[in-house]
Amino acid sequence: MTQNKGFISRYWPYLFVAIPIALQLIFFFYPLVNGIVYSLTNWDGLSSTYKLVGLQNYVAVLQDKHFYTSITFTLILTIGLLVGEIVIGIFVATLLNRKLKCLSFFRTWYFFPAVLSTVTLGLIFVQLFNYGLPQIGELLGIEWLSENLLVQEETAVPAVIFVALWQGLAMPVIIFLAGLQSIPDDIIEASEIDGANRFQQFFNIELPFLLPSISMVFILALKSGLTAFDLIFSLTSGGPDGKTESLGLLVYNYAFVDNKFSYANALAVILFIIIALISVVQISISRKFEV
Repeated sequence: MTQNKGFISRYWPYLFVAIPIALQLIFFFYPLVNGIVYSLTNWDGLSSTYKLVGLQNYVAVLQDKHFYTSITFTLILTIGLLVGEIVIGIFVATLLNRKLKCLSFFRTWYFFPAVLSTVTLGLIFVQLFNYGLPQIGELLGIEWLSENLLVQEETAVPAVIFVALWQGLAMPVIIFLAGLQSIPDDIIEASEIDGANRFQQFFNIELPFLLPSISMVFILALKSGLTAFDLIFSLTSGGPDGKTESLGLLVYNYAFVDNKFSYANALAVILFIIIALISVVQISISRKFEV
């Protein structure tokens, strides 16, 4: 009994480490390795036989015009999310950090989009762009607003970025608000005594305190932009003419619509490498600023 008790007390902590490691191996590393292997074959995702083709799929991806159209849109979406979530997020957090009437109401209201399912949100805005905004455009005599913004090549990308920001701002605002509230009151009071105006307080005190928060929001926005799928799928399905087809949606279409499973895996591996490289650069830069 003593030996058993000693064995359990000795190895019990390793069980808590073994379970997440096993889950990580099963649901992340195994699919990752499997996907890399399949990307080197000609498997269509349906047949039981396939053969190795080496780097043929990767060469085909780099010659695919749809890949470059998709990566252009993905980068535009990512940049839009990065700039929007950081700039607008800081602005909204600064307003919510002040002593305003009905502040609790506003703090609850702005977070409402985050509790909606992304697909549900996409379907709601599809109806809004189809029937709501065109009628408003006709009443006000605004020509470009009288048509569905999601089906026009000039307005589809800004419309998608607007919807993505409408939902994606909630979490950055919370992060920035927490950063602002972590600033000691003594520092703000000392700056007011020294005659610092609101802009000087923001750029010299609040912004330096927000650098760790900006780094965190940067990572979240980067991930949301580069891996965007469900919102794009429900809003535009990649249209018009592939102008809003993200890399995630392109992988899905090649794998499950065109049955080019190995080709889609090669595209997914390239996307993984792009995200990994950008993440390494971002982490290195953010560490320099934090120091």
